[in-house]
Amino acid sequence: MNTAVTTPMPPHASPTPTPRPRLRGLTAEAVFVGRSLRHSLRDSESLLMAIMLPVMLMLMFTWVFGGAIDPSGAYVDYVVPGIILTCAGFGASSTAVYVANDMRSGIIDRFRTMPLRAGAVLTGHVVASVLRNLVATAIVIGVGVLVGFRPTASPGDWIALGGLITLYILAITYLFAAIGLAAGSPEGANGYGFVLLFLPYLSSAFVPVASMPEWLQPVAAHQPITPIVETIRSLLLGTDAGTQPWWAVLWCVVILGVAVVWGAWLFRRKAGRR
Repeated sequence: MNTAVTTPMPPHASPTPTPRPRLRGLTAEAVFVGRSLRHSLRDSESLLMAIMLPVMLMLMFTWVFGGAIDPSGAYVDYVVPGIILTCAGFGASSTAVYVANDMRSGIIDRFRTMPLRAGAVLTGHVVASVLRNLVATAIVIGVGVLVGFRPTASPGDWIALGGLITLYILAITYLFAAIGLAAGSPEGANGYGFVLLFLPYLSSAFVPVASMPEWLQPVAAHQPITPIVETIRSLLLGTDAGTQPWWAVLWCVVILGVAVVWGAWLFRRKAGRR
């Protein structure tokens, strides 16, 4: 007769915990998008500045400089597309600071212990920034209409405009998120990102390229902002953009691709691979 022998468990032994299943679908991303939006609402000063600063720039260029640039008063139609991109840049720049804050505070290490994709944190910051910037862009266009901006865009043009602006905001926001990962501190992220905010001033956003010094014209004509702003201007005002829309989309896709790859590499290197 066989007798089964059971080995008693040690007095203080506990059963091996079963790992929690990883969240499925986009659940983690949705949670982090909500988290980033709540942080944005609590940081009312940054949110207000991201909207008020472009509006003040538009009022300054329209009422202070506009008469000297174009005495006919039509300068507002020229400058609003540039203000739209400036607004997107100011709004996206806060993403670099938020990401750098998360990296410095150590909360990323806590998220790594949870059953979720670590990259969902970055996705949450980016998507929330895109939503914030779209609202700010709509406000800027509305203020432009109040000060005399008169777009002639058709419904199809408005749809194309929304698609291009969303693509641009997505690209530049991912770039700022990568800068936040690369920076050693939120202050550094803010400083590095500030350099990118000067690009619209070296483009056709505020003055025609032909009015610039000859040595500066090639730089202004072949940087990413000029084809994007010319495409926005053509959609809003019905001007001929030539091949600029193709260049605008290409620049956005290239910036987005580089930013996503760079950001993913930085995240794996600094936060560890899940």
